[in-house]
Amino acid sequence: MPSVAKVYTRTGDNGTTGLLFGGRARKDSAQIEANGAIDEAQAAIGVARAEATRASELDGILVQVERDLWVLMAEVATAPANRHKLVSGSSLVTAEMVDSLERLIDDVSERFEVPKEFVVPGQARLPALLDQARTVVRRAERLVVAAPPADDSLAARYLNRLSDLMWTLARWQEGEHLLARDAGKRQPPARRTGS
Repeated sequence: MPSVAKVYTRTGDNGTTGLLFGGRARKDSAQIEANGAIDEAQAAIGVARAEATRASELDGILVQVERDLWVLMAEVATAPANRHKLVSGSSLVTAEMVDSLERLIDDVSERFEVPKEFVVPGQARLPALLDQARTVVRRAERLVVAAPPADDSLAARYLNRLSDLMWTLARWQEGEHLLARDAGKRQPPARRTGS
């Protein structure tokens, strides 16, 4: 019978986790907190993608973004002494990856009227999930800024553009926007009936 790799290794039982290309870090270190937030962002984007039509343009965009986040996680999970082992576009974020997001934002923004005010999320499930993913990406960005992989790293810049893309995709999928300050259309709280 073929051997099956075990999911658990027990190597992290001491509160540390392995880094790419060797070395270990505490699981509560700033580096691993940042990596964990990127992992959460990828999962949140996956939840939004699960609501998208398979093989649609949106599905393709989100799959590419999820793949890019593996690159970010590789870079963030590498010890400074091993950064020279990173490969551009495979384990190291590149300027082209950031530029690609900017082109996508510009392209999608031309398909709808961009709201001039803050928007109330929740017009429909898919855009609400994209908004939720955006907030997780923003948290990941804050944590990467607090513990940058290196001075010349583009990881935080990529996450900044990715949160903008998530906002843009949410508005595109939303269609009609509910503005945060919609004068004259404030709805009173629902009346309670009974107790």
